[in-house]
Amino acid sequence: MSNETVIATPVGPGEAAPAPEQLPHGLGANLPSADSRAKSEGTFPYAADLWAEGLLWAAVLRSPHPHARIVSIDTSHAREMPGVRAVVTHEDVPGVALHGRGKADRPLFASEVVRHHGEPIAAVAADHPDTARMAAAAVIVEYEVLDPVIDPEQAFEAEPLHPDGNLIRHIPLRHGDPNAAGEIVVEGQYRIGRADPAPIGAEAGLAVPRPDGGVELYVASTDPHTDRDAAAACYGLAPDRVKIVVTGVPGATADREDQGFQLPLGLLALKTGCPVKLTATREESFLGHAHRHPTLLRYRHHADAEGKLIKVEAQILLDAGAYADTSSEALAAAVSFACGPYVVPNAFIEGWAVRTNNPPSGHVRGEGAMQVCAAYEAQMDKLAKKLGIDPAELRMRNVMSTGDVLPTGQSVTCPAPVAELLQAVQEFPLPALPKDTPEDEWLLPGGPEGAGEPGAVRRGVGYGLGMVHMLGAEGADEVSTATVKVHDGIATVLCAAVDTGQGFSTLARQIVQETLGIDEVHIAQVDTDQPPAGPSCRGRHTWVSGGAVERAAKMVRTQLLQPLAHKFGMSTELLQITDGKITSYDGVLSTTVAEAMDGKELWATAQCRPHPTEPLDEAGQGDAFVGLAFCAIRAVVDVDIELGSVRVVELAVAQDVGRILNPAQLNSRIEAGVTQGVGVALTENLRTPRGLIRHPDLTGYALPTALDVPDIRIVKLVEERDVVAPFGAKAASAVPVVTSPAAIAAAVRAATGRPVNRLPIRPQAAVVTGA
Repeated sequence: MSNETVIATPVGPGEAAPAPEQLPHGLGANLPSADSRAKSEGTFPYAADLWAEGLLWAAVLRSPHPHARIVSIDTSHAREMPGVRAVVTHEDVPGVALHGRGKADRPLFASEVVRHHGEPIAAVAADHPDTARMAAAAVIVEYEVLDPVIDPEQAFEAEPLHPDGNLIRHIPLRHGDPNAAGEIVVEGQYRIGRADPAPIGAEAGLAVPRPDGGVELYVASTDPHTDRDAAAACYGLAPDRVKIVVTGVPGATADREDQGFQLPLGLLALKTGCPVKLTATREESFLGHAHRHPTLLRYRHHADAEGKLIKVEAQILLDAGAYADTSSEALAAAVSFACGPYVVPNAFIEGWAVRTNNPPSGHVRGEGAMQVCAAYEAQMDKLAKKLGIDPAELRMRNVMSTGDVLPTGQSVTCPAPVAELLQAVQEFPLPALPKDTPEDEWLLPGGPEGAGEPGAVRRGVGYGLGMVHMLGAEGADEVSTATVKVHDGIATVLCAAVDTGQGFSTLARQIVQETLGIDEVHIAQVDTDQPPAGPSCRGRHTWVSGGAVERAAKMVRTQLLQPLAHKFGMSTELLQITDGKITSYDGVLSTTVAEAMDGKELWATAQCRPHPTEPLDEAGQGDAFVGLAFCAIRAVVDVDIELGSVRVVELAVAQDVGRILNPAQLNSRIEAGVTQGVGVALTENLRTPRGLIRHPDLTGYALPTALDVPDIRIVKLVEERDVVAPFGAKAASAVPVVTSPAAIAAAVRAATGRPVNRLPIRPQAAVVTGA
């Protein structure tokens, strides 16, 4: 591709770090992000900012129905419109037209049947974005509207919605004695609503045809090699003729960029021979990308008279929507962690993921684990109430620790300081009560000018304990490759790990600084010409990609030190690099890294592959997970029991993090995760009556704002290193998302005495009649 084709390229991972004298150094330092200034000043170029010579604009026609049979598609009117260069449907897809994150079962364009509201039917390329949108609207589709299956419980008996059937996966977990029973039994049914990842910034992309008949896609991909392979299959091309270039990613909570946005672009570029750009509206984002799985959960907990858990029985039903996506992985997490971070000698869990005509569900931070956490913590509160035991004390009597066994039969070999975390939040001082004065009325639930009265406000305190797995599971081949090059005192890291805001590019710089004593470290832009690094989720890049960078840097270190060690007759282990200087243990050798380099270029490539896992067997047993992370949160809320409005006053957080690599970055990740959990608990609910997304915008879908964020107190970070993880660090952002909704719900229960069995918490669930 010629240099003038794309004239805007992202900064950030590829730009130079600030001047060395302004930087902290190495692991454990508060090294600032290289792109922080550009993002704060609004000059950071995202995918929506890209431009190319001869650019065409794309628009996609989407189904207005959740379930319908396509009788005919007439594109003639759209093709005849001035300025329209191409119109494509399923008939124009030359390859295997199925894609999907976890399972390839979704067509690029619907052909015979529409399975969800917003499913793509056709795409248009035109010389102006308004022309493209009008042409897409001019495509005439005749539908035979069918009754949608929107209740996941009905999916078991309904006619197949997909050639693969309605049941995506069933996991029956069997652990211990099925006849075990406790003196105390509590039951509950819980529902978790559909949440949207609501990514910051527009989902957008640019496709540029190549002279060899291939295509380059400039998109904010979080898993570029998987996206490349899916695109190549849909276009009927070899993978080496499709290139993904990762543009600036404006924050992601998981797999940010849905393939359904990317794939039509490349098809239109190949058909027209011109660059084609698409910038999705917020409505298109809601219609197109995957959401958190709505979940129905039924639980029965058995305990003895002292509150020790004897048995947990549960049924978990995940609504996958129209396509499988990552539902199988989400179900495995939900079933495996259905009992929480507690010792449960007997567990019998049934889990299902089924297809419906609702919008597709997929990977959203804490998938599976968040839903069950809300349910098992509600059960623990019920047990505590029935036994007359303090809820925190009941939890303390049952928490797991290193060496305990999960219901899957896997031993917990990593640090599991759950009791220490719970004790930390329990002992942290409670916030002061709000004063009953007019000037402090903003402290009331509902805020200033609200209708609430101080006399109707009740305070509640609740606890939540959560756990998540890190990396992939059930035999996933977790591997990443990195190259470190050093020349003229500057180090460059090449790794296809996408920094979605989790801070990998900052971590990579810190690793190289720590290992080689070089201040100026650049991170190369990510594309699929580099070896794969895998998806940017579950904190996996800290582990596998950080581990690959460390190994490559150590190999370069050996290349650097070997000549010096040979010259002075000592081993490289007797040399150390500190603050850009190489010294020997005895002080005989002292030189700078720059002098030792002497103009040479050194480089090394390394891989990191954690120990293998295995799929769960027919009884839900197996060593399915590489590592686990834990969190304890105490929530304090004020509830107006007449109006049902809730104000979260404070969230005290204690988390096991393995090792702190960048304190400021770690704290911000935890705070962001907690804030996302506040939205899940109180405001975020994507309503889909009869399968239709209602109000697909950020007015109808209420994200928490700065005014909704409570005081977040990180009261303890337990640094107990996981010996099998590079640096000993653990993923940080998913587990507070999992835990905070459960803690908030527990606090509302404490304030109102109501069961609170649904998330997000509706006002009527917090109203106390006759109070």
